Amino acid sequence: MELVIWIAIALFIFAYRQSNGTDSVYNFAKKQIGAVYSRYAPYSFQAMSAKMKELKQDYTLKDYIMQIVILGGLAGGIAFLYFYSIIMVAIYGGIAIAFIPYLAYLRSKRLYSEYIFEQIQVYTTNVIMEFNTTQSFVKSLEGVRDSGIVEDPVLSDIKMMIDMSYQNGTIDESIIYFNQKYPYYMVKNMHQLFLQITKEGAKDSGEALENMSMDIDALVEGVYRDQMDRKQFHTKFLTFALVLFLLVLVMQLLLGRDSYLELLDLWYVHLILHAIIIVNCYFLLTGEKYYNDDVGVE
Repeated sequence: MELVIWIAIALFIFAYRQSNGTDSVYNFAKKQIGAVYSRYAPYSFQAMSAKMKELKQDYTLKDYIMQIVILGGLAGGIAFLYFYSIIMVAIYGGIAIAFIPYLAYLRSKRLYSEYIFEQIQVYTTNVIMEFNTTQSFVKSLEGVRDSGIVEDPVLSDIKMMIDMSYQNGTIDESIIYFNQKYPYYMVKNMHQLFLQITKEGAKDSGEALENMSMDIDALVEGVYRDQMDRKQFHTKFLTFALVLFLLVLVMQLLLGRDSYLELLDLWYVHLILHAIIIVNCYFLLTGEKYYNDDVGVE
């Protein structure tokens, strides 16, 4: 264990020296992590990260420090409660801190998904409104494009749809492109309606478009209701997960602290305690992933 501590100290010194005295260790580490993400992560992550910075929703240094203190302290406290060992406090505290970038990624993914869903809602609603005036799908796209109410990346894809429609002479390929990029029910249903109107040459599409607007409103209401349910679930879930970690405290109260410390002398008791922590952590991470899953995509 002393070797592990010395390796950690050596890595810290190396990071500090690599910063050349101009940047903090935090900035150096952030650059290195960013380089790894840029190399191995998909483009969608890069776009998501850029949008979070634009919306000022990305974590600041203060936010990361708070996460380190809270998660590291909580994990260390639980480890001490289980093992009464400073070494285990350091190990589990370090592991919890190592998961902070992943948790930040899940949070950014949720916020980005919510942002995209809001943009898609604006897109579908306004295309229908524009179509009532222009009676042309492409002209409706141009009206939404020029209105300034839609932002990137959706705006760039609308421009791509317009270009594809003029190049191909039909709206089929552009609709397929957008449906694949944003697989929301409201998008697919609306585009299917416009395909039918365009190909069948319907003269009176007002009623169909009005019904589609009502369907979109119902879908949006369902998604926002799901968001509220998820937030309530998340609060209850975190409380339940914390209770699971604290069950060992109940066992200590039943056995007595001295008897519990005697059990810690048995190697297989340590294995059982480690297994309990790992299972609970997996359960917790799975719940966090569910809470931060894509919004409005089924």
